[in-house]
Amino acid sequence: MDRFARRLAAHLSTGTEELPYDISERLRAARVQALARRKKPVTVLHTSPAVLTGGHSAALGGGPQGLSWWQSLLSALPVVALLAGLVIIQQQMDEAGIHEVAQVDAALLADDLPPAAYSDPGFVQYLKTSGNLSGQ
Repeated sequence: MDRFARRLAAHLSTGTEELPYDISERLRAARVQALARRKKPVTVLHTSPAVLTGGHSAALGGGPQGLSWWQSLLSALPVVALLAGLVIIQQQMDEAGIHEVAQVDAALLADDLPPAAYSDPGFVQYLKTSGNLSGQ
């Protein structure tokens, strides 16, 4: 990265000899300001990782003795509640779908035409030409 920056600076500096004095002086002042405002590089010391032994963790656990059966039950409770909710939602969706299909079947069976008439291509063409087919 430093090599690229030096090449770029050298390329930009090649045309500065032809510039008037006032422009080159303003560019020099801008360079000085930019160097003064740049971030200083941070020196990172490489040290060995430290092990912190004081304090508590956010994990569920009672330390070296492990979890009691009560704590295990309480930690599994959110998962059980989520699964129960998903099962209830699935049952509601299935029931709604069955209800919709039952309504369509009841409408077809209560109609004056037999259900086989709806699958007849000639009947569909008759409805299209007579204007009795709404929405198709």
